[in-house]
Amino acid sequence: MSAAEVSVDELAAQWKDGGATIVDVREPGEYVEAHIPGVQLIPMGSVIEQIGDIPRDRTVYIVCAVGGRSAQVADYLDAQGYDVRNVAGGTNAWIRAGHPVETGLPE
Repeated sequence: MSAAEVSVDELAAQWKDGGATIVDVREPGEYVEAHIPGVQLIPMGSVIEQIGDIPRDRTVYIVCAVGGRSAQVADYLDAQGYDVRNVAGGTNAWIRAGHPVETGLPE
């Protein structure tokens, strides 16, 4: 079974209300270049060891660059009982849609 998918515009509506928990599964170098403000960086290769950092009590949106890695992570988390959504088109689609981005490392 595959995790549900949302568009960047659907995510933006949740994000603007402050109700979106977003996990970015790209590598740190990609994250530094541009990311959705407020995302939590957990690179794909670290998801299993950092699974305890991903909240189970709400919907979690998984994002990467274009949607491939995030789909794999979302499917994995879905199988573990998480309420997850894969963000179709990823960060690249978010940027193309004109939504806000930040650069640099997490604080």
